[in-house]
Amino acid sequence: MITARVFPALSVALSLFGSVVGAVDCQNVNFDGHSYTICEADPAREELRLFLRDDEGQILGMFNRVEAALEQNDETLLFAMNAGMYHPDRQPVGHYLENGVQQQAVIEGASPGNFGLLPNGVFCIGSKVARVYETYRYLTDHPDCLFATQSGPMLVIDGALHARFLIDSTSRYIRNGVGTTDSGDRAVFAISNERVTFHEFGRLFRDGLKLPQALYFDGKVSRIYAPTLQRNDPGLPLGPIVGIVAPRQAE
Repeated sequence: MITARVFPALSVALSLFGSVVGAVDCQNVNFDGHSYTICEADPAREELRLFLRDDEGQILGMFNRVEAALEQNDETLLFAMNAGMYHPDRQPVGHYLENGVQQQAVIEGASPGNFGLLPNGVFCIGSKVARVYETYRYLTDHPDCLFATQSGPMLVIDGALHARFLIDSTSRYIRNGVGTTDSGDRAVFAISNERVTFHEFGRLFRDGLKLPQALYFDGKVSRIYAPTLQRNDPGLPLGPIVGIVAPRQAE
């Protein structure tokens, strides 16, 4: 559970809803003068998944379409967020793995844009674990992932901010990403509630959340679904979506 005690550098703006059955721990926090929404997952207790297409092969792209697809299996969506960069047709830019099936291979090497600002990384969801890997470490370690999405740049690598982040940068956007422990027993998803720089966003994970690995998902298009905070961000259709799933409660 996220608490002010665990994160003394964070100023909590809203109380948790951790006592609600089937709820995910989400809260609004202030760090270093900026507002963020963070949601924490325990991969050993909560079921994390990635979503791209429905059973007919159509890209879902919207939180309500993911929820509708889950309802058919008596499941519900407790939390969701866009989870990786995508092309205009909403196909993933980088590596994408869903239910153990690879739909896009790992992209290696530098390229234009934030995705290719090396090092980039992969968010891997395994059995009861979830971890961010720098891309080449992912290729070397071959972790056992059920789901994986590649994005970039890395925000935090082994406790250090990405070397290309500038403290005096003027590039500010709404940004979202995920940070994890090295053991993969804790994953924290974050979205800024105001425009921030890469440096500021990376420091949230490194200094505020004390996480050694963190990966940037995207900016400008960043959106979150957090029912405990009565939040369901509108916007254009997305590509990959990460979510936490639970059995639907009986009426």
